[in-house]
Amino acid sequence: QVQLTESGGGLVQAGGSLRLSCASSGRHFSSSALAWFRQAPGKERHFVSGMRWNGNAPRYSDSVKDRFSISKDSASNTVYLQMNNLQPEDTGLYYCAKRTGSPTTAASDYTNWGQGTQVTVSA
Repeated sequence: QVQLTESGGGLVQAGGSLRLSCASSGRHFSSSALAWFRQAPGKERHFVSGMRWNGNAPRYSDSVKDRFSISKDSASNTVYLQMNNLQPEDTGLYYCAKRTGSPTTAASDYTNWGQGTQVTVSA
């Protein structure tokens, strides 16, 4: 059973940066994918970025593709989301999730979820 633990959220001003971390326990296979989702208050979870565990097939939502970068450290089983030029619309609870297969944008495709880390961007 894979457990996911997010960290790195906080309060930043618009234009600032944060790096989120997702530490995972358990075994990963190259066929699995990890992704980041964002959930604003009262709204559904939306895909932000994802990648295969072997580093292939990185994906980004259109709203973040020029500002965010996903990466991983295999030695520590950690996936990162570097977020630059943050804007108020990036505010939300950020979740890390895992699925078997390529990263997809549908939250229902993912089987394992972390507890989330809050990101708040002030104007």
